[in-house]
Amino acid sequence: MHTDPYLWLEDDSAATRAWCAEQQARTAAQLDADPRFAALADEVLEHLRDDERVPFVEAHAGWWHHFLQSPAHPRGVYRRIRPDDYRANRDAWEVLFDLDALAAAEGVDWHLAGIDHCTERPARCLLSLSADGGDAACLREYDLDARAFVAEGFQLPPGKHSVTWRDPDSLYAAVVLSEADATASGYPREVKLWLRGQPFAQAHSLLKAEHRALAVSAWRMLNPDGGEPVDIIEEALSFYRTRYWRVLPDLSRQALPLPPKVDIDGVVAGQLIVRLNQAWGDLDAGVLLALDWQALCAGDIDPLPLFTPGPRQSVDGALAGRSCLFVHVLDEGVSQLWVYTPTADGWQAQRAPLPGQGQLEMVDQPWQSNVLLFGYDDFLTPSTLYWLDADDASLTPQALRGQPPRFAAEQMHAQLRHAIAPDGERIPYFVVARRDAPHDGQRPTLLYGYGGFAVPMTPFYLGALGRQWLEQGGVFVLSCIRGGGEFGPDWHEAALAERRQVAFDDFLAIARQLIADGVTCPARLGIQGGSNGGLLVAAAMTQAPELFGAVVCEVPLTDMLRYTELSAGPSWIDEYGDPADPAHYAALAAYSPYQHLHADVRYPATLVTTSSSDDRVHPGHARKFTARLGELGQPVLLYQSDAGGHSGQGGDMRQLAAEVARVTVFLYQQLMDAA
Repeated sequence: MHTDPYLWLEDDSAATRAWCAEQQARTAAQLDADPRFAALADEVLEHLRDDERVPFVEAHAGWWHHFLQSPAHPRGVYRRIRPDDYRANRDAWEVLFDLDALAAAEGVDWHLAGIDHCTERPARCLLSLSADGGDAACLREYDLDARAFVAEGFQLPPGKHSVTWRDPDSLYAAVVLSEADATASGYPREVKLWLRGQPFAQAHSLLKAEHRALAVSAWRMLNPDGGEPVDIIEEALSFYRTRYWRVLPDLSRQALPLPPKVDIDGVVAGQLIVRLNQAWGDLDAGVLLALDWQALCAGDIDPLPLFTPGPRQSVDGALAGRSCLFVHVLDEGVSQLWVYTPTADGWQAQRAPLPGQGQLEMVDQPWQSNVLLFGYDDFLTPSTLYWLDADDASLTPQALRGQPPRFAAEQMHAQLRHAIAPDGERIPYFVVARRDAPHDGQRPTLLYGYGGFAVPMTPFYLGALGRQWLEQGGVFVLSCIRGGGEFGPDWHEAALAERRQVAFDDFLAIARQLIADGVTCPARLGIQGGSNGGLLVAAAMTQAPELFGAVVCEVPLTDMLRYTELSAGPSWIDEYGDPADPAHYAALAAYSPYQHLHADVRYPATLVTTSSSDDRVHPGHARKFTARLGELGQPVLLYQSDAGGHSGQGGDMRQLAAEVARVTVFLYQQLMDAA
């Protein structure tokens, strides 16, 4: 049995804090003391605070709403503007909620975790506030018109809650107030109907899941024509298996006859819109389909396929409008937008034109409309917010606001390429670089990857990275490896659980192809990934350390033999397998990076980052990996922030800017400064 000499670093003890402080000092001495650090941090901060960044808005009751962080309001303010003023670029914003003022008044470093408007009474919101940027947050009801918290309104202490509006005077609330309320993964196991003015303890229980389940939640889909709403309970049996229930008028529930691996995207014209993540009868995994709601509730299942993806396509998401459906499709990693409209003869599909070969982000679908607000960008094109009205037969998107360029894109080009994995699969990746860069095999290159949880990697505007990396002669590479969601459920499941090595093989195949093609060489090739991507790069460096000159391993999982014992680890058993299962243990032990660091190997210089407030991926993973590398005399640095949680977002922008600058300096030192 493997013994773990650094098990103590999983605890928040005085010894752990002292060790982290020592590591922090070493990191600061090498990175923060670099003459380039301060200027880079200022430049990133300027980018984050840029007044010309596009405000992505949500529409409610004739107003467009936006959360802004700025030099005057580093934590942020929630504000609104009239659409005509927004379109005319007039500075006519009204501040509704000031998070900095609240933090000062209460003496708490509040981070905004979310805002949920009540659709039928949009001035009423549920604010989720985190004291450290972690996933656990408290809940308070806020009145936007009164600019004040609602006296005797809905509120909850901190926890990993899932709460949504049912109507202006009731909530669907899945709440964690004690260990008894939580599943083994730390998420809510019971969902209740909570009425206004009612103590939560007296709320009506709708469903209580078993302790081994992942989580429960519930939500209401309103009918824009005034018909009966659709109320759904989602009982997540595991990360990818779900049981759906209908909430009946008497608050009893009825199981919906759906397969366990589906996503519900909405209701249009009495049709329930569902994405299949598994085959169902004659339908393949990945298909988007419509089901008559009333017939489904009566047990009559007659699915109608709307979109059947091709071999290099996937449905990334769908939003229901008043009488249409907006569908986001990925084709070879590039976005397409389709509009589906139900007619007497079936559904009509039209493809809306997009500005280029990039990434679409569905921003908002205003209530009781056929309008979609979406963002678009690509590696070289700054983000722009668009308005698309499906009632306009031309389906021509209208640009509302665009961000000015941050770097000289005309000097760059982006290419889609492919590497061949060991099993023969073609693995796509994007290469972005200067047009005039010498093809000498010596270019500093940063390869980024994720490869998990069906999350697709798609083109995005490189912003500050364009100025700080591309303009300096660096190459950026985005990998689209298996385990992600680029090509649908099969692409994801190809690297699931005991097949995880497939994702690592894909990533290494791209690295080898970059070297073989003369893009770069091992001494100039760096890799970067966060969370599951941190696991990816940690596995890559332990399996092929000779390929890389630098590794940026952010908020990673590294000890896959103990991951289920830490924070939200049990929730990912579907993704990685269970180390308590002998068959899964063998697969996990074969690649778990922490256990595969050896004394007789020279590893590339490594920067590991984490956060003491990360309650999703435990910081012990990063600490132990760093400690083991340090024990072996390897070049490793650790930076552990105090706030920001797993995502690192929502807090002081100066902290985030410093973290980005620290990574950039590390990459400069390891990949650009070398002769």
